[in-house]
Amino acid sequence: MEGYKREFIQFLQGAGVLKFGDFTAKSGRKIPYFINAGDIKTGEQIKKLGEFYAKAYLEKVGNRRTVLYGPAYKGISIAVSSSIALAKEGLDVPFFFNRKEAKDHGEGGIFVGYVPTAGEDVVIVEDVITAGTAIRESMANLASLEGVKVAATFVMVDRKEKGKTDKSAMAEVEEEFGFPVYSVVDVYDIIEYLEEDPANEENVTRIKNYLAVNGAKV
Repeated sequence: MEGYKREFIQFLQGAGVLKFGDFTAKSGRKIPYFINAGDIKTGEQIKKLGEFYAKAYLEKVGNRRTVLYGPAYKGISIAVSSSIALAKEGLDVPFFFNRKEAKDHGEGGIFVGYVPTAGEDVVIVEDVITAGTAIRESMANLASLEGVKVAATFVMVDRKEKGKTDKSAMAEVEEEFGFPVYSVVDVYDIIEYLEEDPANEENVTRIKNYLAVNGAKV
């Protein structure tokens, strides 16, 4: 396993972002592990998370200026921390996020921050994609921005789960909307990491059993 993947998984566990147990995903699926960016609680943790996203951005997008979009609520802190980390690398990118309910006074509207205009590219930063539900909600919100194109999406973990078909949710999103979805690690990286310690046997078995039913076939 590449060193940065190990470092990232250790970071997720240490920050309490990666948990094992019984959870319900936004898709409604019962899942044996959970990735929750909402458990990032300190300045050092969010700084580190932003650095991982910035590294992924620079590797995949390069020094091209886009606009970061962080879907409410967990994506907000990811967008802010990622933009700060990118600025430290010499790439100053604007960011914005959505309100859950449109504001009907003051500046109004659904978006907060830099609102992109026609011809600008947006990069969505999310925590995870399970069935693609959250990304489709984001695309519905962004559809109101005429002439704005989504260039890519970045997530912490590719869960390698099937979406509406036997294909992975990430592959379906890529096909449906025409942009790439990148992840820092995937669930098989997590399994490989866990298998190094026999104490994790139960969690490994539960994840593998879950993937046997819900894992993407292609």
